[in-house]
Amino acid sequence: MRQLNVHQIADEAKFNRFHGLILAWCALIIIFDGYDLAVAGIAMPAIMKDMGVNPTQAGFMASSALFGMMFGAIFLGTLSDRIGRRRVIALCILLFSVFTAAAGLTNDPVVFSALRFLAGLGIGGVMPNVVAEMTEYAPRRIRATLVTLMFSGYSVGGIVAALLGKAMMVSYGWQSVFYAALAPVLLIPFILRSLPESMPFLLRVGRLDELRAIVARLEPGYRPSAADSFVLPAEDRSDKAPVHHLFSEGRGFSTVMLWVAFFMCLFMVYALSTWLTKLMASAGYSLGSALNFVLVLNFGAMVGAVGGGWLADRFRIKHVLVGMYLLAAVSISLLGQPMPTGLLFVVVGLAGASTIGTQIVTNALTGQFYPMAIRSTGLGWALGIGRSGAIIAPILIGTLVGISLPLEMNFIAIAIPAVFAAVAIALVDVRLSAARPVTAVG
Repeated sequence: MRQLNVHQIADEAKFNRFHGLILAWCALIIIFDGYDLAVAGIAMPAIMKDMGVNPTQAGFMASSALFGMMFGAIFLGTLSDRIGRRRVIALCILLFSVFTAAAGLTNDPVVFSALRFLAGLGIGGVMPNVVAEMTEYAPRRIRATLVTLMFSGYSVGGIVAALLGKAMMVSYGWQSVFYAALAPVLLIPFILRSLPESMPFLLRVGRLDELRAIVARLEPGYRPSAADSFVLPAEDRSDKAPVHHLFSEGRGFSTVMLWVAFFMCLFMVYALSTWLTKLMASAGYSLGSALNFVLVLNFGAMVGAVGGGWLADRFRIKHVLVGMYLLAAVSISLLGQPMPTGLLFVVVGLAGASTIGTQIVTNALTGQFYPMAIRSTGLGWALGIGRSGAIIAPILIGTLVGISLPLEMNFIAIAIPAVFAAVAIALVDVRLSAARPVTAVG
């Protein structure tokens, strides 16, 4: 009888078609997720005009989805450790697709906000699950690269939203870009069939034949046998109360520091995602030109995510993140300063790389910090707590826009949290993610 350490098999596997399949599905899901999140910011100037709302009211409307994301990340992230990651991912896709499309059917700000809250449950819930999925199956030597490459789909979603906005909103109205969000529902059956379930979950519920099949795809040389048993590091074993593990084994302080970093980074991300178009329009750029800044922001985010992941696999990921947060503080502060348009595009790209891109690398750090059995829970709580920063950002910056502060003051307000995030990441004890004792479980 053989004992197989599935954690070690996943860590030491060579990248193959199975990893490529997981990467492709997770990236596609994140593209949909990024589109559904970005679409409100893209359409915000048109929504404000059509519904007759002021900047403060628009900030509350934008925050309704983010409020839903906070609950979705916490509860749906934790739920996946109980009922399986695949089912929760499918549920999240259904939620954010259906209710984003439904928001395009209303002209009432309150109904719009309620529908965006429901969509936010799915948008927030899917993120920790796909990050946990990719982190669990990615080979250790390229894990940060694969996670950040996968999560760069978030920026692709933002780019698609901006491109569709430019192509469709003038002719078909802002509602058209919301209706387009319904398309991912068609892929749910294929995702349920193709995406592998979490290995600790399969062990806990006794689905060993399915686990053997997954191990055979991770390690093509493995020949499944009914006599095989499986082992996991003790902390990777699932139980029915995973939340308390976020504070056990000395992880409590680092968990709180990760929450602070998520709060600060998501504040910056959603302040820019919601208000960049409006701020640039108020600075004298046309709507089409302002949307070009959104395209550059998201393109920069892709470069920052992939580049940050590449650096994180070669240097200490914590040091890479501190540098990225400090770059965010500088680049965002410069956005309000007079400069040639070409240089402004460069600075916007750096802001995208060091905010959205940095958040993606922070997700990768968090996924590596927690053991497999509580990875979705750890990411879910970090993202959920961070959503409070995302909720506050559109409202606070909307209030600043409403009182007509100088443009540079708006951007300085967005930049300040980067300094706090850099300090928080510097205080995370990454040594706690080192090797753990192994316990037989199947």
